[in-house]
Amino acid sequence: MKEQMTEALNLPKDLTLGAVILTITGKYEAYVENYMSLIEYTENQIRIQTRTCKLEIHGKQLEIVYYTNEEMKITGELLEVKYC
Repeated sequence: MKEQMTEALNLPKDLTLGAVILTITGKYEAYVENYMSLIEYTENQIRIQTRTCKLEIHGKQLEIVYYTNEEMKITGELLEVKYC
């Protein structure tokens, strides 16, 4: 019901539903906003818990350059993104 109201009122989902925001710049940089916790972190895979799903980023030489309570920056060769 909350999602239907958000759609009807044309409100941003990241604010009302806490949806994850993933911004990928090219093949080597990603920013993740509105995440809850880090589940797994290796050089080939990063798994992140969000409010609505799990986010998996697969690649080579992945590195979390920085993270705060609200966002993180990931670099490396990004090969695949999955929402689970």
